[in-house]
This record gives sequence, C-alpha cells and structure tokens, in this order.
Amino acid sequence: MIVIAVASLLFLDQLTKYLAIHHLPLNQPQPLVNGVVYLTLVYNRGAAFGILKNYTLVFVLASLFAVVLIVRQLHDRSHSRLYAASLVLILSGALGNLIDRLLRGHVIDFLDFRVWPVFNVADSAITIGTAFLAYSLIFHGRNKESV
Repeated sequence: MIVIAVASLLFLDQLTKYLAIHHLPLNQPQPLVNGVVYLTLVYNRGAAFGILKNYTLVFVLASLFAVVLIVRQLHDRSHSRLYAASLVLILSGALGNLIDRLLRGHVIDFLDFRVWPVFNVADSAITIGTAFLAYSLIFHGRNKESV
C-alpha cells in the first residue's frame, strides 16, 4: 500500500510538472481563478522560497539522505497510520523534487496564490506531511499503541 501511495503521488507531481512545462509560458502568470489562483511556471534553483540558489548538489544529497531515513522508518511496522501517512507524503514530495533536480538541475514550480511563493504538488505533499508528522509526534507519539 505504501508503494502505491508514493507512486501515485509521485505520478501526480510529475504529470502536473510536465503539463506546466508544456503549456505555460515561463514567468508569465496565467489566471486560473482571477485574483486568487494563478499558474506561473518558474524554475526554482534553490530551496523553499528560492533561498540558497544554485546549491543543487547539497539539495540532492540532503534529499537522498532524507529518502533513506524515511524508507528505513517505513519498514518499522510499529508506527501509527498517521505517522506512516506523514512519511509517505514527505517521501513522495522529496522524490518528486529530487527527480527535478537530477533531470533538470532545478525544481519546476507553478502553483501561485500570490500571497506565497510559487510551489508545486511535491512541495504541498512535504508541507502537509510535515504538519501531520508534527501532530502525530506531539499528540500521539509514533507507535500504534499511542493512537
């Protein structure tokens, strides 16, 4: 089930990035819901919010390290479903952005709400997964017995 979830999220991330690359002009906002949601294709060579531009090798190594740690945690069957779901989301997002960095040297971002930097499906998965992980650890711990 974990492999299917990761593969599905990874597919959605890569499909939306493919569509963005092939249907959106670079750096030109396209209104989706005028005044609220735009599609703006940008190439992010940095981390969150575009910080640390051009440190691709550092981000690739950090992503690989995170992927290995998360996979090891997912092999431990004593964790709660919420804990596992949070790791699946984070893993999927990390892999999605890692693929971009390895294939293109930058991450494809395209979701633009104008009040936040442009982001993508992988970024959303990482953010939601991190929120779930924090909730899980703060209120339940990571073990099945504590849920």
